[in-house]
Amino acid sequence: MKPILAAAALALIAAGPSLAQQGNPGQHFLEQWDADGDGRVTPEEVASKRSDVFAMFDQDSDQILSAAEWALVEEHMAMEMGNGGQGQGMNMAAPGKAVHEAMTPAFNDADGNGEVTMAEFEAASAKLFPMMDADGDGAVTTADFAR
Repeated sequence: MKPILAAAALALIAAGPSLAQQGNPGQHFLEQWDADGDGRVTPEEVASKRSDVFAMFDQDSDQILSAAEWALVEEHMAMEMGNGGQGQGMNMAAPGKAVHEAMTPAFNDADGNGEVTMAEFEAASAKLFPMMDADGDGAVTTADFAR
């Protein structure tokens, strides 16, 4: 069941920006990441969402994303980037591009040892947030998708 949850989580993360292109850029992203529904995604909400995603992909619950687990992430990101399946091609405005980049081992492996721990993945959220916040106002909103 955990692989299904992992697929669903990544679909929400990766597809959000692509689906948002259909009429209201960023709206689907906000629906998935804006936990309190105020129309703004804060650094805390990004950190929380990424913690959930890590847990879903950490299939053996060892607090480390293995090469096999990263392969699942990469497979799903490729699907979401393509025109097949659910993905329609990711919106590569600042938030979409940043989310895609942040779903790679290189972005998250702070100590460069080839493994990504939950602590490293969570810490990378602080690096990710400014990349998503295109206008630098301290929150990701639909306006950031228009930049």
